[in-house]
Amino acid sequence: MTTRRDILKAIPTVGTAFAVSGTALLDEAAAQTQEAAPLEGHFHPKGKGPSEHTRRVLDEARRTLPFSDTQDFDEQKRGLIAEMPDKKIMADAGHVAWDMERFDFLNTDEDFDSIHPSMQRISRLNQNYGLYEVIPGIYQVRGFDLSDISFVRGKTGWIVIDPLVSAEVARAAWELFQEYVGEGLPVTAVIYSHSHGDHWGGVRGVVDEADVDAGKVEIIAPRDFMEHTISENVYAGNAMNRRLFYQYGLLLPASPHGYAGQGLGQGVSAGAVGLIAPTRIVEDDIEEFEVDGVRMIFQNTPGTEAPSNMNTYLPDMKALWMAENVTATVHNIYTLRGAPVRDPLRWSKYISRALHLYGEEAEVMFYSHHWPRWGNDRIQQILRDQRDVYAHQNNQVLHFVNKGVTINRIHNVYEFPKGLQDKWHCFGFHGSAKHNSRGVVQRYIGFWDCNPATLIPLSPEDSAPLYVEMMGGSDAILARGRELHDDGEYMLATEILNKLVHAEPRNMAARNLLADVYEQIGYQQENPGLRNSFLSGAFELRSGIPEGDTLDSSSPDVIRAMSTELFLNFLAIKMDGRKVEGHEFTMNLVTPDNGEKFLVELRNSTLTNIEGFQSDVPDLTLTINRSDLELTMAGEKTLDAQMADGTAKLDGDPTMLGVLAQAMVDFDPLFEVLPGTRDPQHVEPHSDAFEAVTGLPGIE
Repeated sequence: MTTRRDILKAIPTVGTAFAVSGTALLDEAAAQTQEAAPLEGHFHPKGKGPSEHTRRVLDEARRTLPFSDTQDFDEQKRGLIAEMPDKKIMADAGHVAWDMERFDFLNTDEDFDSIHPSMQRISRLNQNYGLYEVIPGIYQVRGFDLSDISFVRGKTGWIVIDPLVSAEVARAAWELFQEYVGEGLPVTAVIYSHSHGDHWGGVRGVVDEADVDAGKVEIIAPRDFMEHTISENVYAGNAMNRRLFYQYGLLLPASPHGYAGQGLGQGVSAGAVGLIAPTRIVEDDIEEFEVDGVRMIFQNTPGTEAPSNMNTYLPDMKALWMAENVTATVHNIYTLRGAPVRDPLRWSKYISRALHLYGEEAEVMFYSHHWPRWGNDRIQQILRDQRDVYAHQNNQVLHFVNKGVTINRIHNVYEFPKGLQDKWHCFGFHGSAKHNSRGVVQRYIGFWDCNPATLIPLSPEDSAPLYVEMMGGSDAILARGRELHDDGEYMLATEILNKLVHAEPRNMAARNLLADVYEQIGYQQENPGLRNSFLSGAFELRSGIPEGDTLDSSSPDVIRAMSTELFLNFLAIKMDGRKVEGHEFTMNLVTPDNGEKFLVELRNSTLTNIEGFQSDVPDLTLTINRSDLELTMAGEKTLDAQMADGTAKLDGDPTMLGVLAQAMVDFDPLFEVLPGTRDPQHVEPHSDAFEAVTGLPGIE
């Protein structure tokens, strides 16, 4: 019988968080690079240091930014009950799940000349690491992950809001909380504020699923939570995961010259990611009910920071939870890892509704990143400012678009309004005016700038040799590139050096000089994602892409949560249509235990499915309970084994599945981003070694 293993392995690592920490990746990368040494100029952990031009840019920021406003520091430390004594939290698998020790370099008054002073400020604020009281009855543990975990006192126990990325850090937060505040009371409810993985992945660290099944613990989530938790990053998941190496600086060492924080928090934990499905969905736009005796008003805010999202107001406590719709920064409209562009106008309107529904009486506002804000005047100020900055990004960018400013110019034209530029909560520590403005253009009119020359451009590797020839060859470009570098004209230097690297990927002088340029641009960035992207580009230009196995980060909880339709949709993406040219078949898929029926067709090199239909004359029919299919989807039992023991039944021509199997492709999670970062003798990795991706789809 033909094996179908390749088909059923074709599952993305949906909604998972990083499987290994940035430091672990760095150690692995360094070991592999030193062993293989595919490129010269191996990355030095301290980098090359800032140039005089970079120091001048950072000194100007230090001189002109509103550092006299220290209110954030007062609010950040307010309510501290206990610091976490252990700098490292171990994963159940034996590695380090969370390491605050690597950020000790930030615990100094030194002004680093390789970190933008504004970014250094937010990274110092994110050094809060312990248990805090928000108000009596509401507590937070901060600094254990990219996000915060909150605890609200219920009638019989504790309500947990957003249980971090992974179980081990959530468990450590719960244990610290119990030591000082928890009174030994159990968790009675969990609220997932939205569909990104740093707000639900640690649920098994605070809840036993048996208690959920027994009705002892309620799990509450916004409308369409499960759909978007699985689907938002599935279809382009492998590409998103690779891009995360840049946005989140996974290969960079934590240091003044490398990774210096992520803006929303210091980083992402590396423990076990799990998902327990919600038992109650907030369906209405505004819905009020009691959670363990606590009156809560839920405001669905779909299509804002996440496609499934909600704010929550606790009227008896006058406490407003703004999830991630408001934080101490401007968030992403376009996220560098890649995701559907968000709607800033809708976002601003939901903030405005929250302001007028709840913010005019709230006395404390807290959220899933950073620290709370106290006092109604302060709350209203921040809500209005955040509302305005998202509305401004939408309106002013479209104003420029309608005057002819293109996607390739907007980031050099648009800026945040003057009235918000001196307010720290409107600085770009996660999103930025540069990439958000381009995202707004992309959302409304797409990638094309309306210049026919850019409509169907040559691929860079095809056009670059002509540029190099016309510029007089590599020696001339290198000479001019060095002049531009030495003069601090880094963006101009990238224009010509990038062409040379694409034309001559193995030209180490060009690669190293472009890396030097990227490094200086990175040092000058206020936004962590931009900084990490340029520094990561420098790393890979010098060192190449680390080879070897990537660690398996797939979460069976999340895989099982995929709908059957989503699973079939992604198989269609994994299939290389060129390999099934000329083949046609029709298959009925039946899952009796949940009553689902699908018609699956291969026609025109395209695999399609539709729910609720069956063919009268199929080429084959596969009958398997959805509960058994989940075992195969999660990689716990092959379809062959299911058929051998009778849990799956196949009627018809089995060779059709063989046709599909040979067309399924395992995406390489370390595909080349910059030219020549793979050894020319590189052989595509075996699918077993690369079937999983280290990545953060579904997070921010």
